[in-house]
Amino acid sequence: MLKAVIFDDEYIVLKGLKMIDWSKYGIEVVGTAMNGIEALEVFQTHRPDIVFSDIRMPGLDGLQVIERILEDKPDTICIVFSGFNEFQYVKRAIKLGVTDYLEKPITIPIIEDAIKRVIEKINIQKSVATLRLRWEDSREELLEKATLDLLLMGEGAESRWRECFGENADAVRNVTVYALSEKCPDLESNLYQIVSVSNGEEHLLVVFQFQDEVDDLFQPLMDWIEEKNTYLGEGRTYQKITDAKKSYKEAKEALRYGRFMEEGWTRFDNIGGETKVVGSLSEQEESIIFHIRTGDKPGLLKQLDSFIHQLNSERLIPDVVEREILKLVYLAMEVAKETGEDIDRQGKFLPHLEIRKLETKDRMFGWLRSQMEMIYDWTRNVRQLTKHDAVNKACAYLKEHYYKDITLQEVSDYIGMNPTYFSLLFKEEMNQSYIKYLTNLRMERAKALLREGHKVADVSEKVGYYSSRHFSDLFKKYVGVKPSQYKI
Repeated sequence: MLKAVIFDDEYIVLKGLKMIDWSKYGIEVVGTAMNGIEALEVFQTHRPDIVFSDIRMPGLDGLQVIERILEDKPDTICIVFSGFNEFQYVKRAIKLGVTDYLEKPITIPIIEDAIKRVIEKINIQKSVATLRLRWEDSREELLEKATLDLLLMGEGAESRWRECFGENADAVRNVTVYALSEKCPDLESNLYQIVSVSNGEEHLLVVFQFQDEVDDLFQPLMDWIEEKNTYLGEGRTYQKITDAKKSYKEAKEALRYGRFMEEGWTRFDNIGGETKVVGSLSEQEESIIFHIRTGDKPGLLKQLDSFIHQLNSERLIPDVVEREILKLVYLAMEVAKETGEDIDRQGKFLPHLEIRKLETKDRMFGWLRSQMEMIYDWTRNVRQLTKHDAVNKACAYLKEHYYKDITLQEVSDYIGMNPTYFSLLFKEEMNQSYIKYLTNLRMERAKALLREGHKVADVSEKVGYYSSRHFSDLFKKYVGVKPSQYKI
């Protein structure tokens, strides 16, 4: 029910207006006042939807009261009445935004007509508000759908995305996709627009940047990750909108490795980026690569069983089964080469010849299991023999070059290893990711420089960060206070 108040310095007017059956209009009169000061007190107490007020009242006149009410609660419906039919009052009342202006003497039919007009206006406002909410909800849903299509289809979905994104589409300079292990709260900024989408159990944030740098996104996301003890994978940033499809795939890959490495925030570039074996691989093939790289033999064997079951259920001809098995074996051999060693150094391992000797599917499947286990065991053995020296060499390199804009690819090239393989090897040996190790090096050096009296901006560059804001956020995360507070 709507709440109304009546302000008039004439008792007979107040008494007469109370005789109206307000309830049939869905209105309850919750208060009255006979002067302007009291009127404001009644308004603050009841916060009504509708105000009926005389213009001439002691203390404050009705228009002064209305002015203060509308400043405080602009959506209040205000109706004024007066015995003074003067243009200046009408003009001032209209300027304030009153809904209706009634001349005295006030009769019950006049008030009831005014009430009907008010109710009609309120209903129109509600309808417009409802339509606006529906439109906003619909527009948001359409944008989410168009953005998901952009991630899945790329160029084929760009025109529809631009239509749904609106007039700011041409202002987007970069796009980055983040994959999360659970849904993230809404984040807002003038520097970017985030579209939150879901694809099955995948939770994604698609960040459309209006400027090249969005450093203010780092801290709220990092705070959320730490609060929820959850994971986030970050794809690369692209200038071309349709490359959101690439960033999406990278973000999913980064999230997967981040979970394995128990890193809250994992960037795709920090797990090695593309390798020779990526491309149009199936989910099963990508999963098999993952298990070989991460040293998960039970996971590998389970995925092999799933692969074999699928081949068996599709009733394929022998040539197709043979081709799919060989593809998987050669794929695993490429992964093994990421160690820097060659599993077939002598050139005697010829899978395509060996499988031709097998006459049944069961023998082919048994051979596949044995080959994959052999490749896995060989890879694992090489890892155990080489990881200590390789990681020590990498640590020495990082200590010497920490102040540069150093990349995983650069470190991997220095020690002669595949980037993805190296990042996993480093985690296994050091019990932390290479990027966390590098960050710790930089933070320790930053603390020393701050104690020596260097400016925060200078320290940021001296330890390898060219965005002082990003440096400050990281420093606070690792040290507990901002750089400017630490140096004092």
